[in-house]
Amino acid sequence: MNILCKKNVAAAALLISLFCPQIGFAQSTEVDEAFDPFSDYNEFEQDAEEEADINFFKNGRFLTLGLQLGYRGFTSGGFAQAYTPNLAYGFQFSYFFDLQLATSLGFSMGDHNVQFDSLTQTYTGNVNIQTIDLNVKYYFNTENVTKGLADLNPYVIAGVGYYKRTYSLTNQLAVNPDNVAGFKGGLGLEIPLLRRRAYLGIQGSYHFVQFPDENKRFIEEGSGGVGGPSQSPVSPTLDGDIFDFSTIIGINF
Repeated sequence: MNILCKKNVAAAALLISLFCPQIGFAQSTEVDEAFDPFSDYNEFEQDAEEEADINFFKNGRFLTLGLQLGYRGFTSGGFAQAYTPNLAYGFQFSYFFDLQLATSLGFSMGDHNVQFDSLTQTYTGNVNIQTIDLNVKYYFNTENVTKGLADLNPYVIAGVGYYKRTYSLTNQLAVNPDNVAGFKGGLGLEIPLLRRRAYLGIQGSYHFVQFPDENKRFIEEGSGGVGGPSQSPVSPTLDGDIFDFSTIIGINF
């Protein structure tokens, strides 16, 4: 009887030793499958992206089309003395990547009275300046600002532009149109209107432009007969940059 009991105990111990490692391994496998930190992080990231998309569809804009009217002037130098500030008008088109980043394409033009002197005579007339610019606009995050200030939608703008300058002078001075590239930078605000279907914008911009005759102290006069056109001193020298302040009325899409 004692021998039989001993055999049963030995058999039970053998069975336990065989099955216990498998049970432990199965439990550890279940724990590993239940906890995957990388999987949890991916789910959190997807939730954040989905929330951002929902916020953009609810509060964001895809496209805007705006008409602008403003004041164009010139920095200290020859332009400020020779060119008279005047109104400039145009339009701009913006495409939004998200709530804070957009790209814009704009066109503006304006005429300015001009007067400068050479050694022999005074030239008067007007100068037409047209600009086409491609910009990037970055809107500041105003989530933590009071509602009244948050609705102002402040932004910075920077880009490159194409500038065309055409003279129309009373004296028969042959001046070909100038076509140059330049840079633009500025600040602005956009106030939503009509339940965010439209907006009122205010923007100030500075244009860094270098026309071909900038810093030259002479102009060519004469018909180009024997000896060709002569070099005559010009006053003031036609140099400087451009700035403008614009009001923009736009529609959101």
